[in-house]
Amino acid sequence: MSAAAIRTTGVTKSFPGKRGEIPVLASISLEVERGAWTTILGPSGCGKTTLLRILAGLLAPDGGEVSIANAAGSAGRAAYLPQRDTLLPWRTALDNAILASEIEGRPLVAARARARGLMVRFGLSGFEHHYPSQLSGGMRQRLTLIRAFLADRDVLLLDEPLGALDPLTRASLQDWLLSVWMELGRTVVLVTHDVEEALLLSDRIVVLTDRPSMIGRDLRVDLPRPRDRASIELVRTKGALLDLLLEGR
Repeated sequence: MSAAAIRTTGVTKSFPGKRGEIPVLASISLEVERGAWTTILGPSGCGKTTLLRILAGLLAPDGGEVSIANAAGSAGRAAYLPQRDTLLPWRTALDNAILASEIEGRPLVAARARARGLMVRFGLSGFEHHYPSQLSGGMRQRLTLIRAFLADRDVLLLDEPLGALDPLTRASLQDWLLSVWMELGRTVVLVTHDVEEALLLSDRIVVLTDRPSMIGRDLRVDLPRPRDRASIELVRTKGALLDLLLEGR
């Protein structure tokens, strides 16, 4: 059996524009290893979110194929976190956490018990009955991630989940998210503009070219964990990656 959690073959996508079709993705072929953390980098507007939405089954490609867990298609096979949290303001934190279980008709007593356990693990114990407006930005993001974990998908697709946070909260949640991933062993595909974040978290970084996007580089991150933001090796690698991104614009 293949170790690939995700496989794309020749995926293409265009969108209508005023002067005709605008090609965004040009023949993206990619395999993502099961249990690994893969990050997608690339210039703004190159199609990173479009690719993630295709992997989530929210967009259909114009051409090519997508499979998750060796099954054709991707709809409903991965948990997807968009750039902005989608918490429902009229539901408490606990009720937001179990939303996927409720939609899929799973027993709610068991779902609430699992959610309470994860809220302890995710540092939200005591906030079960708070509403999203009563939570900080970092707490809202953790709650969104709890909901994704409770969706019981082996693949998590994260689109800039920490992008709206202040630098200190972002750094704290990077460390926390990495520890949760190492504990739970899910397959993660992250889209980010933050090169340092990619280097701190990833086993592998896929660099897309400017639009229409192709895979420009596919890099293994061999730095030992835990990684030090100030280490000479990480800073040097960060500089080289930034140069690569600027070349691809």
